Amino acid sequence: MKRLWLLSLLISTPAAARDSLGMFEAWGAFRDPAAPRCYAIAKPVSRAGSGFAAVGNWPRQRVRGQVHFRLSRVRADGASVILNVGERRFPLVAGQADAWAPDPRSDAAIIAAMRSAGSMSVQTQGANGRAFADTYTLRGAATAIDAAALGCARLR
Repeated sequence: MKRLWLLSLLISTPAAARDSLGMFEAWGAFRDPAAPRCYAIAKPVSRAGSGFAAVGNWPRQRVRGQVHFRLSRVRADGASVILNVGERRFPLVAGQADAWAPDPRSDAAIIAAMRSAGSMSVQTQGANGRAFADTYTLRGAATAIDAAALGCARLR
């Protein structure tokens, strides 16, 4: 449930409180010194809407490199969520419209895979019974993840 609390921080802070750390191809990096938190974020290339992928850092909670996905559609109850990064597959823990790595070790493995792959996709079954996937380009992801980590290096 700690991940749900961290997600609420990401969503609840006004956009004006965020400082841009840079845009890197398809990914952006931002810092919110009030929280404090820093994150790299991208929208899916295959869908319009509110979906996104993010890698966040919360220095006060000693959380670094936490992977989070806001799905572009509501997930069917009980449907598994799988992240494909290049040739690797990762099962995710999911809520109704969000998904996370199950633990910090998985976060680290996902980020390592993101650094060497060209794209990733999150697949699940929607509440309407149809399968869907949110696909992301990884151009700029490594640089944005690094910028977000550096952006929070001195915040506590």
